[in-house]
Amino acid sequence: MKLYGEANPAPNPRRVRIFLAEKGVDLPEIRIGMRQGGHKSPEHKARNSLGQVPTLELDDGTMISESVAICRYLEALHPDPPMFGATALEQAQIDMWVRRIEFQLLIPVGMFWRHAHPLTAALLTQNVEFGESNRETVARAMKWLDRELADGRAFIAGETYSIADIVAQTTIDFASFIGLEAPEETPHLAAWRERVGSRPSAAA
Repeated sequence: MKLYGEANPAPNPRRVRIFLAEKGVDLPEIRIGMRQGGHKSPEHKARNSLGQVPTLELDDGTMISESVAICRYLEALHPDPPMFGATALEQAQIDMWVRRIEFQLLIPVGMFWRHAHPLTAALLTQNVEFGESNRETVARAMKWLDRELADGRAFIAGETYSIADIVAQTTIDFASFIGLEAPEETPHLAAWRERVGSRPSAAA
């Protein structure tokens, strides 16, 4: 297998690298050079018609795209430790949290990056006013997540680090990179970030 990805701070390829590190699985990654347009090259679009990363190429040439789908495939091959839940309830709760993080937090972070950040200005037509409007949306989502974590649980979906934490971790780290810092009044979120950031996989 080969993984086509990109270096940090690209959040979606990092999701898979963290997942692999947690599993103790070594998988070669080919960095395609997004700033140089590698993700839009004919070669890569033959792998992923949307021109996105990460994309996993299996030994028989089959391609799997979308970071959570790639991680689900790898989970089936390497089930320990379970990152998608060990029971029906855990699996449902983790899926719930992945969707919540993506809808409540990742989308407005992406809209700010797409429409208001100077690094994308030369690449895309921006609606800066709309992009900037997502600052408050992101802040509200982080405050909501802080309130959710106030019940004392160690991780997003419970007491076990999971793909839900990876999705949140990479999203919030990327938000910080583009200037969307967590509000000061989010102590539970800050403590969670310290816990996940201290894991060896965070360096992936």
